[in-house]
Amino acid sequence: MKVKPKKALGQHFLADESVARRIAATLDGYRGTPVIEVGPGMGALTRWLIEDGHDVTVVEIDTESVEYLQREMPSLSGRILEKDFLTMNLGEVFPGRDFCVIGNYPYNISSQIFFHILQWRDRCICCSGMLQREVAERLAAPPGTKSRGILSVLLQAWYDVEYLFTVSENVFIPPPKVKSGVVRLRRNGVTDLGCDERTFRTVVKTTFGQRRKAIRNSLRGLFPAGATLPESPLMAMRPEQLSVAQFVELTNLVTAGRNEGI
Repeated sequence: MKVKPKKALGQHFLADESVARRIAATLDGYRGTPVIEVGPGMGALTRWLIEDGHDVTVVEIDTESVEYLQREMPSLSGRILEKDFLTMNLGEVFPGRDFCVIGNYPYNISSQIFFHILQWRDRCICCSGMLQREVAERLAAPPGTKSRGILSVLLQAWYDVEYLFTVSENVFIPPPKVKSGVVRLRRNGVTDLGCDERTFRTVVKTTFGQRRKAIRNSLRGLFPAGATLPESPLMAMRPEQLSVAQFVELTNLVTAGRNEGI
């Protein structure tokens, strides 16, 4: 008996083995590093990860899918976690070890998944998988593109992000109304941004929250009333134009301005 896709969980089961194999292959350079798969459903991707020799643990919130995997994939015995990925302590899955994350991610929580992965960036050395194409494009969007947003900058601060390929809606059961995209995030060498990280996140979120405004106007609320804002060409730009390095520079300007009581 197969699993019935549940709309409330955003389930669209991949039915094309060649696509599943291509997604599994995004971790070819990480054999030997344990893998957490998010939302395996009926195991379309899981089978290829196991075939490729990966040490796989799956996280699935759907009880029906868990029962299916237990019945149909006995090699996963002891490696099926019936939990909500968004609330998990990922460090407890493979204690003391780096890991990779992969999945055909539910569209309705894909952004939340990547925010959660950011919390484990010191241990998650690679993250790949499939999500709605527009979201996938946003994660990889370079400076100067309209699709660049909060997650683009926050992820690219710590990861090298690649948009790999597009997937047709016709290879899913049931077909979604949009195309999908496959991305891969590989941990870069950054260990310190060179600015206060909390302020960095605030600056990124504040500027993109008012993305049609020049940065000078959107950041005004971060300074005391009546304060003179720092002079910099960055203040006249819009957030999608800035690189990660420029956001770091902007963050340091904000920090210095606050400290000096400008």
